[in-house]
Parts: sequence; structure tokens; C-alpha cells
Amino acid sequence: MLNLTRLLANCTLTLQPLHQRGAVALLQQQLRTKTKYVEKPKPGAGQQFRRIVHFPDQYTVQPLKITHLAGRDPVSGRMVAKGIGGGIKQQYRWIKWVRDGPSEGAPQEERVVELLRDGCRTAKVALVAVGDELKYILATENMREGDILKTSRFIPRIPVRPNEGDAYPLGALPAGTRIHCLEKNPGQPCHLIHAAGTFGTILRKFDDKVVVQLPSKREFAFDRTCMATVGRLSNIEHNKEHVGSAQRMRELGNRPRSGLWKRKEGKHGRKIRRLPPMTTIAPPAASKEQEIRMTLNL
Repeated sequence: MLNLTRLLANCTLTLQPLHQRGAVALLQQQLRTKTKYVEKPKPGAGQQFRRIVHFPDQYTVQPLKITHLAGRDPVSGRMVAKGIGGGIKQQYRWIKWVRDGPSEGAPQEERVVELLRDGCRTAKVALVAVGDELKYILATENMREGDILKTSRFIPRIPVRPNEGDAYPLGALPAGTRIHCLEKNPGQPCHLIHAAGTFGTILRKFDDKVVVQLPSKREFAFDRTCMATVGRLSNIEHNKEHVGSAQRMRELGNRPRSGLWKRKEGKHGRKIRRLPPMTTIAPPAASKEQEIRMTLNL
């Protein structure tokens, strides 16, 4: 324990004539307010501890540089997620989440140049050309090189008949359409339904809202001007891929979990035992008769 006089010499504070214990508590409180502590973050709050992507100022289709964190906090360096580490070096491709098109007239046409796999995502990525611009989007299930995609923000009176990969507002699509890359609010990036093989379904419309069933089977009502891409995302067999070996898990960036405490077999864990034999329920014991004593004394 630090000496109280040494702490008083290093800190500028005035102590009133209090009890010694109260003075030490006051000193510790003032020191605690002056010292900056780095709190350990908690996983599951939307922060990534696998990698840091270094985004440039302007959009580019060149692979971006990555700094692997291996489950550590980038500020304090403390271990946060234990199941992350290793893995094959991947290249990160910047997805253009905003599908912007004309508000009036004919829709904008885009051509699919190339389909490729991105190690940082589960779904495939499509390189799309529109005019003199190149951009990456998420590929759909049946998308092929050379396909022509349409993008528009116009909502006609009669719903359109879209093809896979086309981007329209929810109000322009008919009920029953499968969609992905959905905007939560108009003008925001399309940050809903990104995983491989997933899709949302347009159920019904009322007033200025469109009801969409997300992959979690929950229903949400979005504004009719929210943009969405038509079709189911590619790589639908992703959840059925067989890993096959521990080395493959290391290549995927997952640390081994061997040697950990097991709930059923470990020390102080729940043991699997046979049930006890049948027990016969005996009748309750008979109550003893009360002994009556009589005397002739008066």
C-alpha cells in the first residue's frame, strides 16, 4: 500500500481535520478521478475484434489493407473474444451499399463484369460497371457475368416485374418478392440481410408502409421509399459446408477449444448416472395407543 504522505506530496488537495480512514478514502477518490482507466469492452455490442479495415477517403475497387486483431481490443490490447485467431490472409473488398438510381424516367442499367469470392464475407461479390464507374455489390443466387441490372427510385402506380439483382423501392415491388440488402430508413446504407443464402419476403402493404418478413421470421413495416435488391443471396450451401479437420478450422480463423472444462464430464460437472431402483412407498406407521392409568387415591 502506498504511503499516505507520499501521495499527499504528489497531489494538490486540502484535507480537513477528518478521521484517518476518511482522509484515505477521500484521497483515493480524488486519485481515481485523475487517473484514466481503459475499460475492457464487452463482446456482442456490434464491435468487430477480428480485423480492422483501413478505408481510404474515396471509394475504390482495389482490395483494402487489413489489420488482424485476433480477438483483442485495438485500444488496450486486452483479450476480448477468445475464439478468434489465425486464419488465411484475406483481401477486403469495399461494397457499395447505396444503390442509387434516377427518380424519374427509365431505370439505370448496370452490367455484371465479374463474380468472385470474398474471404471476409459468406456471400459472393459481383463487380458491376455503370458508365465509367466500377463498384462491388453482393451477388444473387442465379447472377451470371454479363447480366444487365436495373436500378431506379421511381415508384409506379402498377408494381414492376423485376429480375434478380435489380434494385427498386419497396413500394415498386409486388407482394411475395424475395429481397436482400434492405434499407432500414430511406437514404441510409442497405445494411439488412447480408448473409449467404438469406432473403426477406414482401408480405403486404398498408398506407405508406410495406411489411417485410426478415430471415428471422419477424415482420417489420418499412417506409415504401426504402431501397431493396431483388433475389436471394448467393452461396446458399454455406451453412452445410463440412469443415472436416481442425486444420481447416484454423484456416478459417477459429481458435481450438480443446482442453476446456466440459459440463457433463469435467470435474464438478454434471455426471451422467443411472437412475436409482424402484422404491416402494411404505404405509405410514400406526400411532401408539395411549396408556390409561387409574388410581384409588382421593
